[in-house]
Amino acid sequence: MNLAESQSSAGDATALVVYGGGGHSKTIIELVRAAGSLRLVGIIDDNLPIGMSILGLPVLGGADRLPGLFADGVRLAVNAVGGIGNVSVRIRVFDTIARAGFSCPTLVHPSAWVESSVHLADGVQVLAKTYISSDVQIGFGSVINAGVVVSHDCILGRIVNLSPGAMLAGGVVIEDYVQVGMAATINLNIRVGQEARIGNGATVKSNVPSGQVVRAGTIWPIPEFQPAGRQA
Repeated sequence: MNLAESQSSAGDATALVVYGGGGHSKTIIELVRAAGSLRLVGIIDDNLPIGMSILGLPVLGGADRLPGLFADGVRLAVNAVGGIGNVSVRIRVFDTIARAGFSCPTLVHPSAWVESSVHLADGVQVLAKTYISSDVQIGFGSVINAGVVVSHDCILGRIVNLSPGAMLAGGVVIEDYVQVGMAATINLNIRVGQEARIGNGATVKSNVPSGQVVRAGTIWPIPEFQPAGRQA
């Protein structure tokens, strides 16, 4: 923890607490330090011992520490629970943060490129080497991971997670709570319904219904069986 991170939070509008101490937390800590506009205070995690250090940042305790931090002047919190495979965990963290009175800032890694016409809602996290094109809208709490391409006119809902290397063509609509796997590709003007999950390396060529799971490495829709001797 550096000197700036150890100073008092009283009256400091840049003071930020990180909720979650897992792998995604490390990515977020590095992002915040690279961006340089916010001051890290510490980590909240119900399952880690107080005083444990993660990348030099101390674990302050569990969710019961949030009211004390708020009273000390901390007003910003970041949800560092990725929730891959179980989006409800990430939703619960946002609810806990909100009930304690904290706001979630939008975080963009300095190496990402976000066009000026893009709208990023509160709590969005844009990680390293990502490109977000013109007139894209991204909803509250979504994670746009490293090396992602989101093409022009895409609309993403609340708490969407695009894993590293995912690629969205223009005009794609991703509804709330969708998870898109690593290196998955979604074609032009496709709609992916709420809570659908797209596996790693999948190719999506048609609309995906809400709650549908597209398996890793497959093409959606699943090609129809062709009898022997007939061309697909």
